[in-house]
Amino acid sequence: MNDIVISIKKAAREAIDAADPTTIQFGHVTSTSPLKILVEQKKELTTAQLILTRNVRDFEIEMTVNHVTEVAEAHTHEYKGRKKFIVHNALKVGDTVMLVKMQGGQKYIVLDKEVVK
Repeated sequence: MNDIVISIKKAAREAIDAADPTTIQFGHVTSTSPLKILVEQKKELTTAQLILTRNVRDFEIEMTVNHVTEVAEAHTHEYKGRKKFIVHNALKVGDTVMLVKMQGGQKYIVLDKEVVK
C-alpha cells in the first residue's frame, strides 16, 4: 500500500514539473536597446519574451496640483489643476529585476527592479 502512495506522489510531482509552472526569478539588465535580461547566469531573455509592467518603463500620469511657486522677490505664480507628468522608470543597464516566468516558460513578466545608483 505504501508503494502505491509513493508512486502517486512521484507521478504528481513529475506532472507539475512537466507543466513548467510559474516561478519567480531574478535577472540583470545587460542591454536596453534592444532590451536583454540575463537570468540564471546563462539564459538571456529578449524583448519578444518580456512583458513590462509600469514599474519598469516610462509612463505618463495626470495629477492634480494646487500650490504657488516663487519665481523672484515676492513674485509668485499659481500652479493648479490637472497636469501631466512623466514617470521615468525605464530599465537601465545594471538594474536587477524581478521576473515571473509564466507557465510554459515562453514569456516573462518583469514586475519590478532594484535601481542602481
